[in-house]
Amino acid sequence: MTETNEPGEPRDGGERAPRSAPQVSSTGRVMPADFSIALSEGRGVTLPDGDYSRRKQSLRGFEDHYTDIVDYIVRITHRIWEDQDIGYIYDTYAPGCRVFDDSGPRHGIEEMVAGTIQAIAAFPNMRHYADEVIWAGDDEQGFVTSHRALNIGDHTGHWRWGPPTRRRVNTWVIANCVIGDNEIYEEWVLYNTAAKLQQLGLDVAACAREFGNAGALRPYTEREQTEVERLQGGRKPVAVAEPDTSGPFDVEEWVRALFHNTYNRRDLSAVDRFYAPNVRWYGATNRQGYGRAQVRAMARALLATFPDLGVHVDEVYWMGNPDEGYRVSVRWGGAGTHKGYSLYGAPTGRQVHIWGMSQLYVRHGEIVEEWALFNEFDVMAQLLRDEPAALL
Repeated sequence: MTETNEPGEPRDGGERAPRSAPQVSSTGRVMPADFSIALSEGRGVTLPDGDYSRRKQSLRGFEDHYTDIVDYIVRITHRIWEDQDIGYIYDTYAPGCRVFDDSGPRHGIEEMVAGTIQAIAAFPNMRHYADEVIWAGDDEQGFVTSHRALNIGDHTGHWRWGPPTRRRVNTWVIANCVIGDNEIYEEWVLYNTAAKLQQLGLDVAACAREFGNAGALRPYTEREQTEVERLQGGRKPVAVAEPDTSGPFDVEEWVRALFHNTYNRRDLSAVDRFYAPNVRWYGATNRQGYGRAQVRAMARALLATFPDLGVHVDEVYWMGNPDEGYRVSVRWGGAGTHKGYSLYGAPTGRQVHIWGMSQLYVRHGEIVEEWALFNEFDVMAQLLRDEPAALL
């Protein structure tokens, strides 16, 4: 076994960083209390810095050349997608891996291998720049990671939507993984599909309609679709108490209060209490904004489009401490009926399944930056397919 650094020990051999007591989530998962194992805050990093001959973290059951879980997730992505060692999927994904993406759930590894080959054939020079990896857990209980990457490449091959456009795409994605013993056995990934189609000059709505008509959407089973809190038992949504952030606070309780009060209670003033005035926000289909008004506008648009929308936070994990701040990964699911005009045209009366992932950067009890994706292309396909819609 290669040497392992203690938590908080710097990579360059300098003074040890001060330690904070680790927090534990409602699932019992231990959260890293500092950023000693993390990508730097600079953007566009391809591989994490460090001496790969020394382990920075215990990785029992992982291949020896990985130094920590961040190194693992970034370098397997690089090897599969940029080196095009597609067969490495067999070594790093469990045979029965469950994957949830823009078009629903799938199970097993062969469809993943085939889909990767097709994606690389369409964009053979695609580069994948790691922007962030938020992680938690250990090699005993398993790791979770939330990997955000910037994808830049040229469309030079045929794919589902037709011949090469020769255009360049510049989109970002988020992939959340559950990992143990060198294998990913569950992955939630949003490819920002609508943004990619938009940049290639394709009609996103027409593509979504075609996708829905072709029966390409994979249905969610009851077990996979979360029952949203707002709809349970017909109860009115009671506001959740919001933790005091003037000192150490429960990050998970705070995040759950934000989502519940905003989307289930319909309290858009919660944005003012949770977000910094100058927050930077990045959303699905390459939306972006500055300030609380932009965050509120997107929440308002979703609620106006799906007036009965209800959401449930399915998973929260984070890194950090009160002094340095927190990097938080949130995955949520929801359901709503298309009865409003805000986002997708005339109401269809169809109920849709919505899910998304956010990465929140929190300092002094306020969100200063957010990266948020949801399955927008999937939602459009559910709404725009040609089969008769339900009556309003």
